[in-house]
Formats: sequence, structure tokens, C-alpha cells
Amino acid sequence: MFGSDIGIDLGTATILVFVKGRGIVLKEPSVVAINKDTDEILAVGDDARNMLGRTPCNIIAIRPLREGVISDYNITEKMLKYFIRKAVGSPLPFATKPRIAVCVPSTVTGVEKRAVEDATKQAGARQVFVIEEPIAAAIGAGIDISRPCGSMVVDIGGGTTDVAVISLGSAVVSTSIKVAGDNFDESIVRYMRKKHNMLIGERTAEEMKINIGTAYERAETVSMDVRGRNLISGLPKTMTVTSDEMLEALSESVTSITEAVHTVLEQTPPELASDISDRGIVMTGGGSLLYGLDKLIHEKTGIDTIIAEEAVSCVAMGTGRYIEFITSPGGVDITKMGI
Repeated sequence: MFGSDIGIDLGTATILVFVKGRGIVLKEPSVVAINKDTDEILAVGDDARNMLGRTPCNIIAIRPLREGVISDYNITEKMLKYFIRKAVGSPLPFATKPRIAVCVPSTVTGVEKRAVEDATKQAGARQVFVIEEPIAAAIGAGIDISRPCGSMVVDIGGGTTDVAVISLGSAVVSTSIKVAGDNFDESIVRYMRKKHNMLIGERTAEEMKINIGTAYERAETVSMDVRGRNLISGLPKTMTVTSDEMLEALSESVTSITEAVHTVLEQTPPELASDISDRGIVMTGGGSLLYGLDKLIHEKTGIDTIIAEEAVSCVAMGTGRYIEFITSPGGVDITKMGI
């Protein structure tokens, strides 16, 4: 499988790899465990995630990507090299290095974009194409972005939420805020500490978000048992938490996202706004699966809001389809059409 074209969703929380002709072949957390004393990488992906919060002082499990951009260049490069080799299935000889498309947030700076490009090249790419996340998400969701017609995408990942109105292959209006899945988890941790004097870990907060998290009042309250440490006694503690409490815990974060959507709509040209009113808003990314978030955006904007099929995989699918298209005979870069 040498020389394959590869699309990578370089997510803050999860990395997905799309290989031409095979689809998505890898989905693992973007976590690396390293030995601080020797700088040796001990584990990557699922194995490293299992170590979060459970390592001795000389071993740390870190996320080298924060809020959609690279925070540790060297670790990111090694992590990418590991995932590329795992996806392709063999070492990469120079003559057979793949072409790789990788996505970045819509408001990324030139320096941040260059860091992603350089890290991908050092990880084994022959040629690198950088694509904005909302564009990739729209392609992955099945939207024909080449038409002169407005489409609105809200991509909620781990580190950033990207909101964009797309027409003729480019984002006409876009914004990116650093409120997304990780922020949801942090809000839950803060709420449990403040309201119940209970300390919980990142993984527990994520489980709560998935199982009982809500952005819109549920018709029927759900609950789950949560284990953590009592901050007063210092002893382990188990308590039952309801979805109503999660609504309160997440209210600030989800309000920031709805305000970002509202801001982009305010800046959208009237003809494109009319298109969006007819076609609706499409949500992608793992964060879009938070219960009731689509209902909340619909209530705040008055526009039909749908969650894309395979929302978690949309960016990776779109990145893969993008590189398949532009590397095919006669293919053109549709993201340059609006320039």
C-alpha cells in the first residue's frame, strides 16, 4: 500500500486517517505517553489514553495538540509518523511516500498552518495539502461546495468550533472559537468541584458528557453514578448526577457556540442567508452529538439544524475526498474557486 493518498483529521482529541481506496482506517485519541527522564515515547493513541491520570511521576500522558493547533511540535511529528505507518501498514521508503491532506481550524495563523505542514512532511509526506476544517466537514457531509449556493457548517471538534458559510468552494464568512468538546469536559469538572466538592478526572467527565450531557432540556431526566474524590474528606466518593445538572454545567459553553453561529449569520450576505434559511444548518464533529445542541441552535436561529450522518468522521472523509479529487486526472482545487 505504498504511495497511498492519505487524508488526516488532525483533531485535538482524536486523529482519524483516511486512505484512498480503503476509507477511514484509523481512529485513535491524539495522546502520547512519554518518559520524562529519557524523552522516550512509551505509547501512542488508545494505549496512551488509558494512562491519562494513572501514571507515575516520571511518565506523562500528554496531548500535543491544543485548541486545534500544535502545542508540542516534536511530539506531534512523532505521533503523526506513528499513525501514518500504522495506517499504511509498513515503513515508508522515500520513493513511495504518500501525498497527505491535513485539516486546520478556519482562523489558524500562517505560522500555525506552516507548523502543521512541516510536521506532516517530517512525519513522512511527499506532498502536503492543508485544508480548512469547515470545508473538509462540508465535503464529508455530502455538500456540493462548488455551487454558487450558500451552505452553513458548524464543526464542533475537541479543541475548536468552526462555523462557516461556504459558497463556490470557499468560506465566505467564518469564525473559530476555542470552545468545544474539551471545554465541555472542563465545565463538568468545574461544576462537580464547585457544586458537590468532588474531584473527577477527564475521562469521567467525558463519560458524563456522553451519557447524560445535555444542551437542551430533556423530556425525561436521565442520571448516572459518578465516582471521584471528596475534596473535604479526601476519600473516594460515589454519587448520582442528573442530566438537569449537566444542562446547568454546560450552559455557558453551549451559549458561546450559539452566539458564534448567530454572529456568522449576522455577517452573511443576504442572498446566501436566504440559501441557508432554505437548506438549513449542518452540524459535524463529535461535539455536535451533545444531546439537544441541534435543537438549541434551531431555537436560537429559527433555521432547521441537522446533524450530519457519521458526524465524527465528516472532516476525515472530506479531507480524503478532497485529496482524491485534486490528485485525479483533471482534478482542480475547488477551495481556490472563490479567490
